Parts: sequence; C-alpha cells; structure tokens
Amino acid sequence: MLVVEDEMMIALDVQMMLEDNGYTVLGPAGSVEGALRLLDELRPDVAVLDGNLRGRPVIPVARRLRSLEIPFVLSSAYDIFTFDGSDVLAGAENVQKPVSENRLIAALQRALS
Repeated sequence: MLVVEDEMMIALDVQMMLEDNGYTVLGPAGSVEGALRLLDELRPDVAVLDGNLRGRPVIPVARRLRSLEIPFVLSSAYDIFTFDGSDVLAGAENVQKPVSENRLIAALQRALS
C-alpha cells in the first residue's frame, strides 16, 4: 500500500488507519518525486493519493500507477480536478478529507476487487 500525502499529520493518521487494518504501508511519500522514486523500487497492491502535493497535481503518480495497473483511491478535499491530465483520475473513488477510516477501508476493498 502506497500512501502519497504532503501533510505529515494526515499521512501518519492514514498510515495508522491502514496498519490497524492489516495493510503494510510504503512511504508515506510527501511529493510527486518521492512517490515516483518509491514506484521505481517497489510495486504496491494499491495506493491512496492526495490530489494536490505542495501545489503540484498528483497526475504523474496516477499515470505511473495506471501504467503499472495498480489501483488507487483519492484522499482529497477537492471534489473536481480541473488541472491538465486530470482525466487519469477518472473512476478513482475520492474518500474526501477529513479521512474516515471506514470510508477509506471500504474504498480500498472496492479498488482491489
């Protein structure tokens, strides 16, 4: 499980939720570059992505995940993504922020099925 989130407290909270539910967490990665480096070395089963990382859209990470056929869910305060390339996010469930453990785990189960 890859967690991509630039706000450290949220990242740690999501990591704890996932670990409490039996997931092994890679990262968390706080930037597009950090997430791409992790994906160069490791292949997670699924990922949780924040839509905006330090002012940069998560699009390059989503593209890499799609190319590797790794499902992902979004954990973003944004409902609509209007930046270039946001079509790569189509079909990914957004569990919204603040992240609810029940919503997150259910969305991940759906993404993996």
